[in-house]
Amino acid sequence: MTQHTAEAVICGAGIAGAAVSYELARRGIREIVLVERGDPLALTSDKSTECYRNWWPGPGDAMVALMSRSIDMIEALAEETDNRIRLNRRGYLYATARPEGVADLRRAAEEITGLGAGQLREHRPGQSSYLPPPAHGWRGQPDGADLITDQRLIREHFPYLGADTLAVLHARRCGWLSAQQLGSLLLERARAAGARVLRGSVERVALAGGRVAGVTVATPGGSVELSTPIFVNAAGPLAGQVAGLLGVELPIINQLHLKASIDDGMGAVARDAPMIIAADPAGLGWDEEERAALLENPETAWMAGVLGTSAHCRPEGEGGSRQLLMLWEYNEAEAEPRFPPPLDPEFPEIVIRGLSAILPGLRGYFGRIPRAYLDGGYYTRTRENRPLIGPMQVEGAYMVCALSGFGVMGACAAGELVAAHICGEALPAYAAAFRLERYTDPAYQALLEQWGDVGQL
Repeated sequence: MTQHTAEAVICGAGIAGAAVSYELARRGIREIVLVERGDPLALTSDKSTECYRNWWPGPGDAMVALMSRSIDMIEALAEETDNRIRLNRRGYLYATARPEGVADLRRAAEEITGLGAGQLREHRPGQSSYLPPPAHGWRGQPDGADLITDQRLIREHFPYLGADTLAVLHARRCGWLSAQQLGSLLLERARAAGARVLRGSVERVALAGGRVAGVTVATPGGSVELSTPIFVNAAGPLAGQVAGLLGVELPIINQLHLKASIDDGMGAVARDAPMIIAADPAGLGWDEEERAALLENPETAWMAGVLGTSAHCRPEGEGGSRQLLMLWEYNEAEAEPRFPPPLDPEFPEIVIRGLSAILPGLRGYFGRIPRAYLDGGYYTRTRENRPLIGPMQVEGAYMVCALSGFGVMGACAAGELVAAHICGEALPAYAAAFRLERYTDPAYQALLEQWGDVGQL
């Protein structure tokens, strides 16, 4: 067995592990080892929608505060690198065709802006100072949100939406970036300070006197023992298994997450569109004969009904690209992580049909679904969809996990927060909201029983 020392060992070289290594290196910790069984940034980090938002519901303002801090850090990196990470601020556009949906959007906007996400601006007929987003860049854009109930204005700026659209809510401190470039940048800077990636799997965490003393890694060349006082669990969908090595049980589950992209040759969505999200429950637009056939088979009957809200899509690529990236988390069943994950060949058609309720141009693909690129990973999440960031019940052990569908957008602030825990720095006000200990608080347990929107997309 080969023996080495390290100041800190991080299990996982995805976007969360990369952010932790970068933040520890910034604090003068040099001998950092990231253990990754495959390629860095490849297990789930490259399965992301690559989007970000400060648009999060309560209870409390912790998620808005965490994401706002993370976006501050992302914007600073974009400034430092001449926007190597290809950051934009096109926003998230929630659309509804239901009168009650308009009230729902207004209530959500009032809540979230009240939590610190910015100002709410409502644009009624004849009362508009709406500023559309740029296709590129992020500087000089408003935060908060624009609620547009002027249908003329909706048609002017978003002509690809259905003519029956009654309102849109444009959340503004939102957009997307290159997750691969962001992760690579963080890893490069950490490596320049002395961090290194060790290919292998953590198979044991040794304790001495009740605290972390070392980590054993199974590598292709044999076992490597790393003597270290710090161990960070950033293992994504394997975080529960890694915590088990320390006898710690984490309240997390995994859900299969799929995404599909097609060549939108019909131009159903404009190339400068924001992220578009269906705020209304959606069926799949079958005709009566198709629906009857689905209902005859117990295995397909579910596709004949209404599958819920939040089907979403955005343009992908630059220049002459016509790619449209589409997602819909209509299946929230718990899943045991498998790699590669199982891919549902029906998913592209299902999400196209679901989105066609707000994007009627997609109906042109019915009966001739374009060949789709299908990919997938896992959302690792807690019941209320809040992350776990901080100490892990064993001295010297820390975690940054349960980042669900917000790992890319939240990694910078999450890495900063766990590094602050490790280095004994003053913690931000939102730190307590993400500690494991919150589940031992009776008031928090009672809150879980009445939790509303978890902010999942």
